[in-house]
Amino acid sequence: MLEGVEDFRSAQDIHALLRDRGENVGLTTVYRTLGSLADAGQVDAIRTDDGETVYRRCATARHHHHLVCRDCGRTVEVEGPAVERWAESVAAEAGFVDVTHTVEVFGTCAACARQDVV
Repeated sequence: MLEGVEDFRSAQDIHALLRDRGENVGLTTVYRTLGSLADAGQVDAIRTDDGETVYRRCATARHHHHLVCRDCGRTVEVEGPAVERWAESVAAEAGFVDVTHTVEVFGTCAACARQDVV
């Protein structure tokens, strides 16, 4: 479904891409499939600043987090052992077990920051 797609795309964008490729698939099916792929860890799903969920193929099978540029959308996958320890600690203090989490950190990438200075 996301072959040849490098950046994050909305379900609507992916639906349009599939239709352009000649696929006869409904938007509801695209949403359902993306949700299943995200649950299985095969695609990344992040919520943008405006609340929209966007998707792309995972670059790594390991658990990871994202740094997302607010200006250009560039996204970097990062591993965060400190975040893992913090999540487990906070959960344990509250009596929670079998904890999962998703972390996206939004900021401005170096390239966009340089453009802002010019």
